[in-house]
Amino acid sequence: MNLWHRLLTDEKGQDIVEYALLASFLAFAAMAGVEVLRLAMNAAYASWDAAAQSDALVEIPNPK
Repeated sequence: MNLWHRLLTDEKGQDIVEYALLASFLAFAAMAGVEVLRLAMNAAYASWDAAAQSDALVEIPNPK
């Protein structure tokens, strides 16, 4: 019981734990942001490529 009381009341290392939690939160937010950016860029490039491909398939009339 004394060990539990000592572990719960001891504040040594509290700053390190808080910084670790903050760093893990920032890393998670960065990964989520990169994933959203990746999906948006993928959609933009796919749309751009589809438009370029459809323009390439248009037949140019032969002038007479």
